[in-house]
Amino acid sequence: MNVVSLFSGCGGLDLGFQQAGFNVVWANEHDKSIWDTYEFNHPNTQLDKRDIRKIVPDDIPDCIGIIGGPPCQSWSEAGAQRGIDDSRGQLFFDYIRILKEKKPLFFLAENVGGILAKKHDRAFTSILAHFKDAGYKVTYKLLNAADYLVPQDRKRVIIIGYREDIGGRFEFPYAIKNQLTLQNAIYDIKDIEAIAIDSKINESNTLIPNHEYKEGSFSSIYMSRNRVRSWNEASFTIQAGARHAPMHPQANKMIWVEKDKWKFDERSPKPYRRLSVRECARIQTFPDNFIFKYKYIGDGYKMIGNAVPVMLGQILAEKIFVDIKQYLDLGFCNVLRKEDIPKQLTLF
Repeated sequence: MNVVSLFSGCGGLDLGFQQAGFNVVWANEHDKSIWDTYEFNHPNTQLDKRDIRKIVPDDIPDCIGIIGGPPCQSWSEAGAQRGIDDSRGQLFFDYIRILKEKKPLFFLAENVGGILAKKHDRAFTSILAHFKDAGYKVTYKLLNAADYLVPQDRKRVIIIGYREDIGGRFEFPYAIKNQLTLQNAIYDIKDIEAIAIDSKINESNTLIPNHEYKEGSFSSIYMSRNRVRSWNEASFTIQAGARHAPMHPQANKMIWVEKDKWKFDERSPKPYRRLSVRECARIQTFPDNFIFKYKYIGDGYKMIGNAVPVMLGQILAEKIFVDIKQYLDLGFCNVLRKEDIPKQLTLF
């Protein structure tokens, strides 16, 4: 069950697929601030560090699936929403270009919910049409990670395609009723003091790795709404910017002043601080033995905020694993051309 990963980031989705039984043999990530983290945590995966636009399909090993999330900034509701008109938005077509050439049995692409905005209707429809023209039956859905054992409200669009000639279409798993909270994620480390860092990392926490948080002022945008969730609630979305990390639940919820203006509660029994990098990682369901390597704290928050939550990736991957294995066990690979069958599947 070999897969390759495009736009891999630090490898949250990759880890989820590995935990579901897949083998991530090759990955591509062009951001040099991420390389050390990816290679440290995925020692058995070959990391290609080139710009994806310079990669030709022959550079990529045979695989049963392609996974990854093309850059989402172009579609984000918090950004300019230039979509496909932005060079980053156009990287979707490099994903499709490689997919057409490699022709794996399945693919999974992830992106922000903003890609479904009405202004992007034509572009998103075009993307889906390209996936279909590549020979795939495509299913997509806006999911909230909180419905899949992730202690965080995080809405993302997941697009999954099964190659037409093996039959079948992916069906998304039902939401899991027992949602997790901040207490499930980080309560056990509440008494381990996190280190305040302005920018560059000068010291590390000896008790738990990456347990440092961004100190500093809070912008008027940050103070435009409450940023504190209670222990018995799921976290706000973990974002890619250090300054926008949610507040730790040790403090009281913020107090409304007027439209787009909130303030900290002076009576809060404990001080306000941003969640640490490790706390954000736990909320994104990374295990504590997944170590983030960075010189500047902003890079730590960026890697984690851009990642697919590990558990969400694992749950989706487990469903894909069962489907693909069933197709193979039933002899569906007999309909494939011999040259299309990855080498590791020739025993079927």
